[in-house]
Amino acid sequence: MKIISEFKQFASRGNVVDLAVGIIIGAAFGKIVSSLVSDMILPPIGVIIGGVSFTDFKIPLSEPVLDATGKIIKQGASLNYGNFLQAIFDFIIVAFSVFLLIKAMNKINTKKEDAPKDVKPTKQEELLAEIRDLLKK
Repeated sequence: MKIISEFKQFASRGNVVDLAVGIIIGAAFGKIVSSLVSDMILPPIGVIIGGVSFTDFKIPLSEPVLDATGKIIKQGASLNYGNFLQAIFDFIIVAFSVFLLIKAMNKINTKKEDAPKDVKPTKQEELLAEIRDLLKK
């Protein structure tokens, strides 16, 4: 029973909930970026380089298995470097988006730190300032 209450306390902490929300939003953002790359960015690039799809870029390692009629029964092994290129584009876009987000957060935090602080001097500081002024005279 103690372990269940400890887990309940752990799971109800704010940091764990914030992390869970971040993971869910990150997964959804990853799907959006993947769709952006595969459906919006790579097709025009494929048209420019000759009307090919990046998923068609592969190096065959073995021949496919054919039946008597010439129909493919089993695909041959291949290195699908087109999918790898697509994953690289996904990563670059996600990394750049995170960079822009961190840059914006740093800018906001810098503005908060640079804001003038209305700090009233303590009683001790006021007395020390009076003593300093009297000594100057």
